[in-house]
Amino acid sequence: MVHQYQDTGERARILKNCRRIVIKVGTQLLTGLGAVSEADRIDKLVGALTRVRGRELDVILVSSGAIGAGMAVLGTSRRPTSLPLLQAHAAVGQSRLMYHYETACANHGFHCAQLLLTAADVQHRERHLNVTSCLDALLCKGVLPVINENDSVSVDEIRFGDNDILAALVATMAHADLTVILTKVDGMHERGGSNTGRRLSVIPKLTDAVRGMAGGTDGNPLSVGGMTSKLRAAELLMKAGENLWIADGRDFGVLDRILAGEDIGTLFLAASSKMASHKRFLAFFSGPAGELVVDPGAATAVAEKGRSLLPSGIVEVRGSFERGDTVRILDLRGVEIAKGVTNYGAVDATRIRGAKSHDVGRILGTAACYEEVVHRNYLVLTR
Repeated sequence: MVHQYQDTGERARILKNCRRIVIKVGTQLLTGLGAVSEADRIDKLVGALTRVRGRELDVILVSSGAIGAGMAVLGTSRRPTSLPLLQAHAAVGQSRLMYHYETACANHGFHCAQLLLTAADVQHRERHLNVTSCLDALLCKGVLPVINENDSVSVDEIRFGDNDILAALVATMAHADLTVILTKVDGMHERGGSNTGRRLSVIPKLTDAVRGMAGGTDGNPLSVGGMTSKLRAAELLMKAGENLWIADGRDFGVLDRILAGEDIGTLFLAASSKMASHKRFLAFFSGPAGELVVDPGAATAVAEKGRSLLPSGIVEVRGSFERGDTVRILDLRGVEIAKGVTNYGAVDATRIRGAKSHDVGRILGTAACYEEVVHRNYLVLTR
C-alpha cells in the first residue's frame, strides 16, 4: 500500500525540469552550531552551492544571519526584542556576513552580490520589476545573488515576517522551479498527540491535518520562524505553481543529495501550472486599496466559474480607491475569495453597485464605461 505522503516519482520529475533554484539558509545553520565558526560554515555552504551551480542551474541564495552575526560581534547573548536594537545588530552583522560570503565565493572562482529588500521594494510595481531585472542580470553574469531582508530599515508594520516568506516571494518573482529551505529538522512528521511519527516525504496539498502537524519556533534565541512559517511559504509557492523542499541543512552536503533525487526531507508539490507574472503580483505583492463585498451568485461566478466581477453582484464598496488599484473581493461572511484590478474608483463603484451592466453608462452619464468592475484577466483567486 502506498502511503499518502510517499514519493512516487515526484522528485525525479521536478529535478528533470529544474533550471532555477532558490536556496534559503537560516541563522542557526550559520551561527548557531557551537564551536564551528561562522566563516567556516559559510565556506562550506558556498562549496555546496558551487557544486549546485556546476549542474548548470541558476542559484539564488536567501541568507539570514545578519542579526546573529551582529550579536556575535557585540557580545549579545539573547536576540534583542526592540526594533532599534534589532536594526543596530543587523547593521553591524550584515557587512560581516557579506565579507565572509565574498571571501568564500572568491575562493571558489566567482562573485556574489548583496540585495537587501524591504516589503515596500516588492509591493511597488516598478521597484518589483527592477528587482527581478537585477536578479536576471546577475545570474546572466554568473554572480551569486545573496538576498536578505533589510532589517536595518524595515519596520514591524511592513516586514516580510521571516526569511522563509522572503524566500518564497523571491522564488515567485524569479520564477524559480524549486525552492529549498534548509533547517535543523529533516522535514515534517506525522504527529499523534505529543509524539512525532514518520516523516512526510511528499505533501501534494495543504490540508487542515497537515497544518495541524506544524509547531511554532524551536525556542532557540536566534530563531524567528518555525514549521508554521514554512507552511505559509509552501502555501504561497504551491499557489504560484512552484515546488518547495524542506531538508536538514546541518550538513550542507544535503544539497548534493537533494539534486541526486534522494528521498529526504519533505517536498511540497505545486498545486497547479505556473501562475502568470501579472497574476503573481496581484496575488502575493500588490497591497489592496479597498474591498468589494459580493453576493453569493457573484462569489460562485468568480470563484468557481472563472467569471469577471460584474456590478450587479456587488453589495458593498469599502475603502477609498481609484481605477487601476488592487481590491479584495469578499463574500458576505467577509472571507476573501480573490484580488483584482478594479476598472472603477470607489465613488463610481458605489454608484453602480447592484446595477446591470447595460445600465452602467446611463448611471455614470458616459458611454465610455466597462461592463466588468474587475475583469477575469486581472483577477486571481486567493481562497
